[in-house]
Order: sequence, then C-alpha cells, then structure tokens
Amino acid sequence: MSRFDELSSPSINNVHAVQSGTAANDAASSLRLQYLLDNTPAIIYTSVPTGDFKMTFVSGNAYKVLGYHPEEMVADPNFWFNHIHPDDIPSIFSSLALLFTEGERTYEYRFLSQSGQYVWMHDMLHLVRDKDGLPIEVVGSLTDITQRKQMEEALHKKGQEQQLLIRRLQEAHEQLLQSEKMASVGQLAAGIAHEINNPVGFVNSNMGSLQNYMQTLFGLIAQYEQLFKRFPQQAELAPLIDALRKKADIDFMKEDAEALVEESMDGLKRVKDIVQSLKDFSHVGESDWQEADIHKGIESTLNIVMNEIKYKASIEKEYGEIPAVKCIISQLNQVFMNLLVNASHAIRNTGIIRISTGSTRDADARQWIWIRFSDTGAGIPAENLTRIFEPFFTTKPIGSGTGLGLSLSYGIIKKHGGRIEVDSEPEKGSTFTIHLPVQQNG
Repeated sequence: MSRFDELSSPSINNVHAVQSGTAANDAASSLRLQYLLDNTPAIIYTSVPTGDFKMTFVSGNAYKVLGYHPEEMVADPNFWFNHIHPDDIPSIFSSLALLFTEGERTYEYRFLSQSGQYVWMHDMLHLVRDKDGLPIEVVGSLTDITQRKQMEEALHKKGQEQQLLIRRLQEAHEQLLQSEKMASVGQLAAGIAHEINNPVGFVNSNMGSLQNYMQTLFGLIAQYEQLFKRFPQQAELAPLIDALRKKADIDFMKEDAEALVEESMDGLKRVKDIVQSLKDFSHVGESDWQEADIHKGIESTLNIVMNEIKYKASIEKEYGEIPAVKCIISQLNQVFMNLLVNASHAIRNTGIIRISTGSTRDADARQWIWIRFSDTGAGIPAENLTRIFEPFFTTKPIGSGTGLGLSLSYGIIKKHGGRIEVDSEPEKGSTFTIHLPVQQNG
C-alpha cells in the first residue's frame, strides 16, 4: 500500500461514515416528524387548491380523532366536502375564495365521523404558493373542539337561564312596583274619601238648606208685594217700597242667588264624583277577578287625569256595545291612565285624544273587546316602536319619566290574556289598541 493509499483510505472511510451518519440522522428526523404528525392532537392534511379541495395527505392520527384511515380520506376526491354538515357548507364556501387573497382562513364546522356522529372541528387553512406566486397546495390542521363547543353551549344555556331569571325578577319587581303604586293610590283614595266626604257632606247639606231659605225669603218678599197691591190705603208707601226694591236690586239678587246656589251644588256634586271616581279607579281592597264595566273604568280614570289633560287635548268618545269583562279593574284603570297621560304628553300644543271601544269574536267564537286610544301627538319614531314596552325605556328627558308605564301596562294586559298593539307615525300621532278576552280561560 502506497503512502497515498495509507493516507487516503482513512479519509474515504471517514466520508462513508459521515454519509452513513447523515442518512441515519435523516431517518431519525423523519421518524420523529412522523411520530409528531401521528400523535399531535390536530390532524395535519394537505389538499389541492381547486375544486372540492381533494386531500393529498392526511396524518395518521385521523383514525384516532375521526375513525377514518388516512388512505380512504385521500382516495375519495370529495371526502372533505361530503363529510361537512350540510348546514355549515354555505358559510364555508361563501368565503373560501378569501383564502387566495388573504393566504389563511379559519373555520369551525361539524364533520361527520366514522361512528356517524358529527364532531366540531377547528380548521386552519394556509395557502402555499410557488416562486411565481401561483397556488400549489393547501396545508391545514383539524382540531376536535367538540368538548369546547359543548361547554359553550352549556354556558349559553346557563346564560339563557340567567336571562330568564333576570326577566322573572324584573317582572316580580314590576309587579311589586305596581302593587305599591296601587296600594298608595288606594290609601290616598281612602284618605281623600275620609277627609273630603265629611266636609263635602255638611257643605252640601248647608247649601241645600240655604237654597230652601233663599226660596222662602224671596217668596216672602213676593207675598209682601202682593199685600201692598191689595190694600190701596198703603199706596203712599208704594214709591218708597219701589225705591228700596230698586236700591237692593231684588230682581238681580233673586236671579243671581239661584244661579250661585245651583253652581255651588253642581260643584259639590263634581267633588263627590271625583272622590267616587278615585275610589272606583283604585278599587280599594279589591284584588280579585270580577266582572267589570270597562266604560265605567275609563270614565273614572278620565275624572282622575282630566286636570292634566284638559289644557292639552279635548276628549272624543266613540263607545260601542261591549259586555262586562272578567278582570281586575283597578289594574286596567292603571293601564288606561298610563295611555291617557302619555297621549297628553305627546301633544305639543293642543290636540285630540279619541277613545273608542268595540267587541269582536275570534275563529274559536271566543268574545273579545277592544279599547283604542288615539292621539294627534308627535308620534313615535320607527326605531323606538319595538322598544317602547321595555322596562325603563323612555324618550322623555331625565327626571320626566321612569320608562315603566308602558312596561307595566304590557304586563297587566298580558296577565289578563290580552295584547296591546301600537300604530304610530311621526308628527301624525299614535294609536294604542288593547284587546281583552271577555272571559278568562280556565
């Protein structure tokens, strides 16, 4: 062996050893990569960037996650598309074109597993381009997020339950407010009845006595005048009596006194009517369902709120023939009051509030009545029509309203098995129509 051979042989051996080591390292790296691909939680796949995105490679863990062998997923050109839940396909394919402009897309959809059950998958797609920028492949990773979705659904259901609980609490709060309000009105009515009825009673009695005294007094004067005419010897007193009569202006006094007494009696009757209306409005001590005269309820409510309405609107009534309604009339009176006050507030200067009633029957021959409150006010913007019955929603300035009036009214009518409809147009006015069954089911 030459010196060269002696020197070169080990070098050649070293090269062979290095090559063998490199191959071993490549094999080990390949095995590591294959192990990672097959055991990562996400299914790694590649597909062509056209058509139904035929899969060209699927990692081995697809069998663990979905129950499919990678070979069958790659063999079927429509495998991916055919296994997506039909309801999820439109949302995916409507935006899939964005992959080619953005380079990446992420989707969450249901995928049919080998067991026949749909599982939720999180799919991250990445577009691979060649050196010329042309799409050559899509690389994606599919992760099973079924457990997360179930947790989200459970949280959503819990949230719905909480929202239902909140609504029930709100309804209970509204009913409490309503009860407190009606209790306060009832106490006020009882107090007014006690404090006003007594003085009104004796003033009314006194006015009756005064009316009788006035009639007796003027009757006496008339009799005196007749006596003077019957005795001519007293003729010299006639001029004096005429002078005294003119000075006292007996004719005017008689006419005016009668008018004053009549007006006073009428005023006292109005006070008594208002007190009675307040009692009728609140129906102190009555919380049971009873048959009630709706027209009488409207009239008693009008008497209560007339002082607030009369400077803004004139009232027009178009009452139809309606039967008595099984209801809690004090609560319905509260609704009537809210609608009347709101109507007067909606009128900027002066206008008209029209109240009309009628009855009808539905397809099941069940009898209903309707009460309609129309005004010529400012109307309600279309964007607010769907919110006016929400608790605490109001368009009035801060401090001018709580936003509970219509919400409470809606709750009361719903409790009575009825409904409220609203029709409004800005600057032309609003119409609220209440529909109530004459008899309650059950």
